[in-house]
Amino acid sequence: MGPKEEEKVRDDGGVIASTRGRVRSPERCRRVVFIYQMNSESNIATSGVSDPGYRAARPQPFYWSVWRELWENRSIYVAPILVAIVVLFGFLVSTIGLPERRREVLLLDPAKARAAIEAPYDMAAIMLILTSFIVGVFYCLDALYGERRDRSIMFWKSLPVSDRTTLVSKATIPLVVLPLVTFAIVVATQLVMMLWTSVLLISHGMSPASTWTYVPLLRNSFILLYGLAAIALWHAPIYGWALLISGLARRATFLWAVLPFFAIAFFERITFGTSHFASMLKDRLMGFAPEAFAFNAHLIDSPQLTPLKYLSTPGLWLGLIFAALFLVAAVRQRRYRGPI
Repeated sequence: MGPKEEEKVRDDGGVIASTRGRVRSPERCRRVVFIYQMNSESNIATSGVSDPGYRAARPQPFYWSVWRELWENRSIYVAPILVAIVVLFGFLVSTIGLPERRREVLLLDPAKARAAIEAPYDMAAIMLILTSFIVGVFYCLDALYGERRDRSIMFWKSLPVSDRTTLVSKATIPLVVLPLVTFAIVVATQLVMMLWTSVLLISHGMSPASTWTYVPLLRNSFILLYGLAAIALWHAPIYGWALLISGLARRATFLWAVLPFFAIAFFERITFGTSHFASMLKDRLMGFAPEAFAFNAHLIDSPQLTPLKYLSTPGLWLGLIFAALFLVAAVRQRRYRGPI
């Protein structure tokens, strides 16, 4: 098919979707047809067709829409896995001489020993959480822009899936799917790190109990899951704004997403000599931590969880309101936006 030829797809309702431009790969076409068949079967099941050999199924457009996003955007799980591999490689290199260093660390007081032993595990978690945030932002910036750029938006609009379902499924990726993927990869990475450390210590005649005592995997996993949920909710307006820009911009979505904020902050600084807007942006990026956790330098254990304080924070609910408004605006503009 040439770049100027037209591909037409007719759905059960007689709607013709036309796409021009980039030709889909065979693998992508197979996925498209698969999702399309799943939605078509759901429509038949709910249209009153009676067939003794047909098993009626409830329509699940949202379920298949989420799967579509996972199939179309492998970076959602590939990028964190690659970062985890790099982290593990760096950790393996850093374990050279670990037994000698562990003997010295165990001579310190419990608080310093815990901090020294937990440091590589905390760093691995931070790197993967940061990767998850970056992947989520760039996914949202391309979620609507990509289907307008490759002109597949007409095909997707021809399916019996509403714009609201489509946008909610796309918002589910950074708010639900990515945190769960990150949680699984962080836990698996830390477990591999702990097992390797244990084998290394045992091979040098040392007990691995210090690792498992100072790095309680089960409790840390619970804290990690809570932290990922808190981060996702706090960053919801960022993802909502990125989705809105993805549907509005005709090119350079990243610049359209960030330049207005830099311009406002710069204007406030040179005009009034203040930086309230920049402080607000900084709080939206990292302000979840003081609200979701209670940090105490005198505590040996991990930071205490404060979910009630976090859920009663005005900034959280204000951000969720803005996120909802951005999603509503994105749904409305998708109804009238065509290919670029």
